[in-house]
Amino acid sequence: MAFVLDFEKPLVELERQLDQLRRLAEERKLDVNGEIGPLETKLVDLRREIYDNLTPMQRVQVARHPRRPYALDYLAHLFTDFFELKGDRLCRDDPAIVGGWARLDGRPVMVIGHQKGRDTKDNLKRNFGMPHPEGYRKALRLMRMAARFGAPIITLIDTPGAYPGLGAEERGQAEAIARNLEVMAGLETPIVAVVIGEGGSGGALALALADRVIMLENAIYTVISPEGCAAILWNDASQKERAAAALKLTASDLLTLGLIDEIVPEPAGGAHTDPEAAMKALGDVVRRTVKELAKIDTKKLVGPRAKKYMDMGSFTER
Repeated sequence: MAFVLDFEKPLVELERQLDQLRRLAEERKLDVNGEIGPLETKLVDLRREIYDNLTPMQRVQVARHPRRPYALDYLAHLFTDFFELKGDRLCRDDPAIVGGWARLDGRPVMVIGHQKGRDTKDNLKRNFGMPHPEGYRKALRLMRMAARFGAPIITLIDTPGAYPGLGAEERGQAEAIARNLEVMAGLETPIVAVVIGEGGSGGALALALADRVIMLENAIYTVISPEGCAAILWNDASQKERAAAALKLTASDLLTLGLIDEIVPEPAGGAHTDPEAAMKALGDVVRRTVKELAKIDTKKLVGPRAKKYMDMGSFTER
């Protein structure tokens, strides 16, 4: 059975009615165009109305939808000649992060992304998209390699957060994330970060310190999950709607706050309803952004990149 979000149920009911009408028309050779047309119009209008008025928590649900395109889907549709590179040269390979050389319109680029699984077996292999420290160290190794050859770096962000397990902490999870931030700030090559689904905490930020940060319309980017925030602030995870609104985690909120640079519109009903259209829309923006950054002297990227992050937020010196 298809995965359906609660607020999508009216759409599913209309789709069911349309399917029944079409099946009846085919079986009995009836002309039902007069009935189908208004229903199709109603379906389009209702889908637009629902998705134009999603609450922050509903956008969280869409960002987590299991049928959204994942990093490997974008790699297959937007890039050519992808050659995956594995391992951090210190411990092991982490399947929660995939990366390697690829070509974008013939241009060599390094693509690195979080990868979730489509089923239970794959999710266990990918650790539900939550990287261990060796995943971040693999990403760092690939980013340094890209900078050595002057190739743009494109990151695809989709993680609930870095894996918080005891073993990951023992192997230096916090240090691995901090090291990525330190090195990315100084890499003399263009960096484009794209939040394609969940952008969770430092686990996302470790791939997101970039010259341009792009978000899909229904993606989220937040310091903590709404459930975690609600549990900490109100000792009640059921307050997640309240927490989601307070966190300002939607793409429109983040653009207003100046934390991201561009929003890529999704097909009506979200990227999961038309993955190919969503991937094409994102591909157009990524190509344009990479071309714009490629015109800049690589040695002149670091200063503006640092200023971009130093200008975020506000503080008072005493």
